[in-house]
Amino acid sequence: MKYSIQLSDAIHILAYIEIFKNTDWLSSDRIAKSVETNPANIRKIMSQLRKSNLIITQAGKPTPTLAKPPEEISLLAIYKSIEGNTNLIQVDPKTNPNCIVGANIQEVLSEKYTLLQRSIEKEMSEITLDSFIHEIAQLEIEKRPENRTIVDEYL
Repeated sequence: MKYSIQLSDAIHILAYIEIFKNTDWLSSDRIAKSVETNPANIRKIMSQLRKSNLIITQAGKPTPTLAKPPEEISLLAIYKSIEGNTNLIQVDPKTNPNCIVGANIQEVLSEKYTLLQRSIEKEMSEITLDSFIHEIAQLEIEKRPENRTIVDEYL
């Protein structure tokens, strides 16, 4: 089964942009080193974030900024910027209509998956980028107290 890590990378990029705002560390090369991917992938994700009005960028300048405060950016908004309106869980469209299970499973799963999707989206809308950044700051201080001055404003 194939899965996407782009949501994780998008959250990483947004947190990075906020934590390193007003520094020289905001190039796609620098962000790519943090994410451990290539700069082209970072630019692709940042393009999606820009189109969704989550970040502001300027061509030729490595100065991305968040379009709104981190406490106003929900996990759901980030997810939709990356995945569009795709549901988190999908029904297999190819089942055997001549089988008792295959002929009925899609309808049964669709109903349950719709309930789950609504619940998940509600939860995702209540989780903010700010909460991720706060936890990153706490963990960083636990691991490397000497970096407290960098992350202190997020505690």
